[in-house]
Formats: sequence, structure tokens, C-alpha cells
Amino acid sequence: MKNFWTKLNKPILALAPMAGITDSAFRQICRKYGADVVYSEMISVAGLHYNSAKTVKMIEHSKKEQPVVFQLFGKEPELFIEAAKLIEKKGGDGVDINFGCPAPKIYKYGGGVKLMRDLDLCYEIVKNTCQAVKIPVSVKLRTSIKTLDKKKTITALDFIKKISDLPVKAVMIHGRSYEQGFSGEPDLAMIKIIKKSFKGIVLGNGGINTPEKAKQMIDKTKVDGLGLAQGVLGKPWLFEQVKEYLQTGKYKAYEIKQIKKIMIEHAKLNNKLKAKRGILELRKHLAWYIKGFEGASSLRNKLIKIENINQLNNILKNLC
Repeated sequence: MKNFWTKLNKPILALAPMAGITDSAFRQICRKYGADVVYSEMISVAGLHYNSAKTVKMIEHSKKEQPVVFQLFGKEPELFIEAAKLIEKKGGDGVDINFGCPAPKIYKYGGGVKLMRDLDLCYEIVKNTCQAVKIPVSVKLRTSIKTLDKKKTITALDFIKKISDLPVKAVMIHGRSYEQGFSGEPDLAMIKIIKKSFKGIVLGNGGINTPEKAKQMIDKTKVDGLGLAQGVLGKPWLFEQVKEYLQTGKYKAYEIKQIKKIMIEHAKLNNKLKAKRGILELRKHLAWYIKGFEGASSLRNKLIKIENINQLNNILKNLC
């Protein structure tokens, strides 16, 4: 088995999967600015099964992204076999299975965190995926989810125990329950328990938006690394800052000039990979990049209307 996880220096900093965000362009930007490994957006196994052009295109990637892990979601164990094989064939470095997404659309379908209520089904999905490929298989979890009648809580530890005989190489655990969504403090105690209980790589995830919070999670849980998600929206250089802070106890802030350069770089990549659609999809990133800038509200109103790189350049050239 080709297990890239064993070759990464610790603590490992990963770009966590985010639907509609962690596409090839953003993955390349994050790799350039310090991410050790990057995850794709969630990819539907059903979409791959039915050869959806949009879904299949999500597997496309650049060597500059590697190692890149493609995350799958779904509920049919048999579909994970062909999906994992396709990812391996297309040169993916790893396959991740989503057992943590709380999004209503995914939950209603029966995927994501809802699967944690059926550990037997989770086991079948993980087993099928592991048997299908030689590249490493990983999983993403939440700390817990209550049963429908609210009488019992299924925890991440229950999940880890259930799959303990399977060759899963890494776990990324979001430190909040399904019921918490994306609010509240991460449950560092549960993350620490998973680190002690799982034999492979454990990445902590959730609420990490500063180098200080990154260090706090590592210090308190002893995880092998972190999965950064919403904290890098508009701040892909957070990976570099975290590394600097862990090594020296301090880190440099990015100046407007540097941020403008990254915005243009990101725009060019999006345009190259997706043409006009890429520029339209970039608008949300541009709004994140300028958060906290003087006159951000007025600037945001201009940026969310751009249709090409020239318009972006014209807006940014007077920004200092």
C-alpha cells in the first residue's frame, strides 16, 4: 500500500474538505502557502456511478496539489468500491469517507454524519473501500450524534471501536457533535480520546482560526496534526502562520500588498481551470480575502460583481 501519511512531518497541517470551496485552484493555493495535504470537496459516489460530468470533473487535479485526498459521500456500500477505484486510477493519493457532514442536503440523503447512527453500515462502507484500493483510506467524523429518539448518543469512539480491525490510515475528527453544527467550543477531550484509541494518524478539526488555537488543540489533545477549514477562508496563509508559531512562538501578519498578490494568483488559477465560471465562483473568496479591510463593505460590493480578471485588477490597483 502506498501510504503517504507516514512520510509527512508532524504536526501535519491539512486543508479540510469543504463543499463548494476546496476545488483544485484553492487546493493549489493552500499547498503553496503551507498545507501539507489537501482534501477535495465532497464527491458523490452516486454521481460517479452515473458518470455525472460535473462530479467526474471534481477528481481532476494538478501535481502541485499532491498529496491530495478525495472525499466521498453516499450511503450505498457497493458504490464506494467503484468510486474509490476511479480515484486511484486518476492518480489520487488517498480516499476519505465522510461520516461527519451535517448539511441538510447530505443528511436528508442519508450520508454524512447521519451514517454514524448505523455503525454496521459504516463498517460495510469502510470495508468495501479499503478492499477496493491500495491507496490509503481515511475517514472524517464528528464527536457524536444522538439517536432519533434522543435516548442514546453514538460517539466517535463507538465508531473507532467498530472499525478497529480495518486498515484505515487516518481519522479527521471535527470536535463538535451533529447537534452543535458549527457553533460552540470543540470537544478537545473527545479528540484526545480518539488519539489514544486509534492506531493511525489523527487530525483534530473545528474552530481553528488562529495559530494560537491551533497550538492549543495540539497541546491539549496530542493529535498528529490538524484539519483547517473555515479558518483559512480568505486566509490560506494560516498554514504558514501556524507552522511559524509552533516553531518560534510568533508569526507574521500578511500585509495588503501580499494579500492582493494572492487574490490575483487565485483568480488566474480559477480562470485557467474553469474560465468564466471560475471567476464567478471566486467572488465568495474575494469577499473573504478583504474581511477586516478599511472600507470592506464598499469594496465587497464591487468584488462580488466582477466578471473577469481585468475588473479585479482595476479594483485592487487603488487598494493600498
